[in-house]
Amino acid sequence: MASTASDGVHDICDRYVDDYAAVDPVAATAYGVKGYDDRLTDYSADGFAERAGLAARAHAAVTAAEPRDAAERAAKAVFTERVGLELEIHEAGLDVASLNVISSPVQELRMAFDLMPLETEQDWATVSARIGEVPRALANVRNGLLTAADAGHVAALRQVGKVAEQCETWAGLKDEKGYFTQLVGSSQVPALAADLTHRARAAEEAFAEFAGFLRAELAPKAPVKDAVGEDVYRLWSRYFVGAALDLREAYEWGWAEFARIESEMRAVANRIKPGATLAEAAAALDADPRYRVRGRAEFEAWMQHLSDEALKSLRGKHFDISDRVMALECKIAPPGGGVGAYYTGPSEDFGRPGRMWWSLPSGRDEFSTWRETSTVYHEGAPGHHLQIATAVDQSERLNKYQRLMAFTSGHAEGWALYAERLMEELGYLADDGDLLGMLSEQLFRAARVVVDLGMHLELVIPTGTGFHEGARWTPELGLEFMLTRTITDQAHVRDEIDRYLGWPGQAPAYKIGERLWLAARAEAQGRAGAGFDIKRFHTEALRMGGMGLDTLREQLAQLD
Repeated sequence: MASTASDGVHDICDRYVDDYAAVDPVAATAYGVKGYDDRLTDYSADGFAERAGLAARAHAAVTAAEPRDAAERAAKAVFTERVGLELEIHEAGLDVASLNVISSPVQELRMAFDLMPLETEQDWATVSARIGEVPRALANVRNGLLTAADAGHVAALRQVGKVAEQCETWAGLKDEKGYFTQLVGSSQVPALAADLTHRARAAEEAFAEFAGFLRAELAPKAPVKDAVGEDVYRLWSRYFVGAALDLREAYEWGWAEFARIESEMRAVANRIKPGATLAEAAAALDADPRYRVRGRAEFEAWMQHLSDEALKSLRGKHFDISDRVMALECKIAPPGGGVGAYYTGPSEDFGRPGRMWWSLPSGRDEFSTWRETSTVYHEGAPGHHLQIATAVDQSERLNKYQRLMAFTSGHAEGWALYAERLMEELGYLADDGDLLGMLSEQLFRAARVVVDLGMHLELVIPTGTGFHEGARWTPELGLEFMLTRTITDQAHVRDEIDRYLGWPGQAPAYKIGERLWLAARAEAQGRAGAGFDIKRFHTEALRMGGMGLDTLREQLAQLD
């Protein structure tokens, strides 16, 4: 990446996205940058080093650049903070060693295919070419993991085993057909049928072999202990939150927030069924036919309808929403990943819309909508979709990096959790069943703060909590706490514990991010007094794009 003295911050950031897309085709697909969908990212040690070198050069160039205006000053703050942390993670050897059940190279290779168009013969030719790259791509992942292992960086045994199980599912070694067999089976291009079938089989064989590698070669090198310790945790926490937290204060606050929400839930549960515990109220709602949807297609249709109605009713009254952002697709995710909902953003040109995906447990065919209403708002509008798609739509205000690559968990997940509470404020959760569902999600996210910090730092459980007081957290206690002190679906809870242990510092970013968004709004309201306009606050905040939470606080303070 070359830069000149005349380049501004926006110029450097725009060019960085273009250059980065060329060396990370999977990310390019996610961002909607065209021209790389026939390739897969090199996740070998050399591939990570190449991308880190590109990032280091861009970071140096942006650091040296003199901002031309306020927009470039904000862009410089966003870029240097985000990319600087990515470089720290690379220097620590943690990116090459990445292996977990939700967001590591193995999942990224598989999920890249979910975002590809499948309409024309050329689309399928591109898919075929990319499927053909899967064996080499997995060989590169193997190289990276073994190189990291030689340097002393190996994911915990739990993650190695669970990812092997995912690979076996995608290879077709479980109950369902392999992922690639199912994918190419939807093709209506006879001329490509033989190539697609052959490459799909080879890709599934490669995933099966990779599962064998994980079990036979990497597992013996993997530590049994799941906790990553304070040093590694602090780095990942800074990356996911975008702020240097006082980890003990965050742990104490998490307990207080858990107790506050638990008390609020008891009041709602009592209205649903007088004298009922939280679990009894949940059981009553699960049995109520008003909240029941049968069939996966019917559940997908319910998601789509609720999402569409939210966008329509929020537009103009509570948010300024452009025509391009009004499109959001709701889909059931392919099997093999973790249980739960997630969002993928639109392409740069909005040719591919934002999408809400729901990953469901195998065999499940009946759903309780009271549990999921606020999740649709979280993933859709006014949550992730409104936030992320609005940023992508700001080509006149933001550079490419800000629009496509500046995602930060604390900023995005904090906003989405704030959006759930906002929908209560706006009257969308007047039904006590839907309200209990939202509070259940809030309780679950508060429990994440406690459990994630507790397990990785092996903290002591304080007195007055009513749960193994004085003991130090272990994964077993984390699972017990989530199963007994929340009313979240048990299959989801079990997946979540594996997620926390393999993705340290990410889970607390939801509640901690929401905490900052609420504080920033209160500060803005205090400064503006009677003139505070919440619609303007939300609109301007979303148009700033993604960033770390410390940067967000600084930028929001300048909105007045």
